Amino acid sequence: MISSVISWFEKQAFGVCTYLGNKLGIKSNTVRMYFIYLSFFTAGSPIILYFVFAFMLENKNHFKPFKSKRTSVWDL
Repeated sequence: MISSVISWFEKQAFGVCTYLGNKLGIKSNTVRMYFIYLSFFTAGSPIILYFVFAFMLENKNHFKPFKSKRTSVWDL
C-alpha cells in the first residue's frame, strides 16, 4: 500500500528528488529532506529551484541536442 502511494507521488511530483538522488548517488528521501529543511531556513527559496529542475526534467529532450558530441566544426 505505501509503496504504491510513493510511486504515485513520484510520478505526480515530477521526479526531481529521485533524479537528483540517482545522479548524486544518495537516497531520494535524503534529497527531499534537504529541500524541506532548506525551505524552512531560507523562507521557501529552494522551491524555486525545485520548479526550475522540474521544468528542465520535463523538457530535457529539448536540451539534449546542445550536448551532442561533434567530431568537427563542419558536422552540423
